[in-house]
Amino acid sequence: MNPIVEFKNVSKTFYTKNGPFQALNQINLAIQEGDIFGIIGLSGAGKSTLVRCINYLEVPTEGEVRIAGRDLGKMNQKELRRQRQEIGMIFQNFNLLMQRNVLDNICFPLEIAGVKKADARKRAEELLEIVGLSDKAKSYPSQLSGGQKQRVAIARALATNPKILLCDEATSALDPTTTKAILALLKEINQKFKITIVIITHEMAVVEEICNQVAIVDAGKLVETGSATDVFSKPQTEIAKQLVYKEEANQLEVGGKRYVRVVFDGNSSFEPAIADMILNCRVRVNIMGADMKNIDGKAYGQMILQMPDEDVKAQQAIHYLEERNIIVEEVTAHGNTGTH
Repeated sequence: MNPIVEFKNVSKTFYTKNGPFQALNQINLAIQEGDIFGIIGLSGAGKSTLVRCINYLEVPTEGEVRIAGRDLGKMNQKELRRQRQEIGMIFQNFNLLMQRNVLDNICFPLEIAGVKKADARKRAEELLEIVGLSDKAKSYPSQLSGGQKQRVAIARALATNPKILLCDEATSALDPTTTKAILALLKEINQKFKITIVIITHEMAVVEEICNQVAIVDAGKLVETGSATDVFSKPQTEIAKQLVYKEEANQLEVGGKRYVRVVFDGNSSFEPAIADMILNCRVRVNIMGADMKNIDGKAYGQMILQMPDEDVKAQQAIHYLEERNIIVEEVTAHGNTGTH
């Protein structure tokens, strides 16, 4: 099956007064139709440049961006405009037209596409119902809450029946409760209309809540990709571990000799493995922190344990867990790990 979005050796260099700056470096990435794909990284990692290459708002310096197998770099301006109508986009700051009411904001991309006014209004009314704002058609953006503004932005992005929806830090300006509601709406849209959603974010909670696939970007390079479950339960690179376990160092007490991280997958997360280990190995452990999450309908979790200082006892306990196919990693206060 061909991916709906494909990057082939994509690089992007910006030329500034201080010299060239490489924002993307040899990106190879495939996003399948129907995915909710999260692209995550620290500030300045290149996430927004990457997403803007998907609709060619940023033209790569080298490499190919393909949408449904078609190379955007080989399209003329008319073909590119038509292609962009199949790619909706929502932003952190909503980008609504303040002088237009809600209904007219949603109609705007349809006007540009040449849709008849009556048809555009009918489509806008349908979309308002989908995003739960039928009663706000005549309201202006200044009269709406942040969550309502983002719902309008989502409706507007869906106006031209796109196959792909790009979300660039779309929930960063919202409070946690509103964020959950917006993410639930995006998931519903993905399932109902089979729209591929690409989410750019620096917030781990957003990816955990909604994404089934994840890519991690660091300094313009793609450093890790995979299912959300795999990346979050078994991060491979240091930047991935830094993002996934960013609170971990604060959990480790100064003076402890040996710590391990115990990672549970969806099958083992409900078994009393730690209690069984303590009873069978006769060891005392200190639980420094624990975290459980639900990613794509699958539960997983991790615990940070302070192990006995006695190496034989500690190794016996670790071996007990490993025999039960539970991942155990040594952890230091500086975040360094080593998988057994």
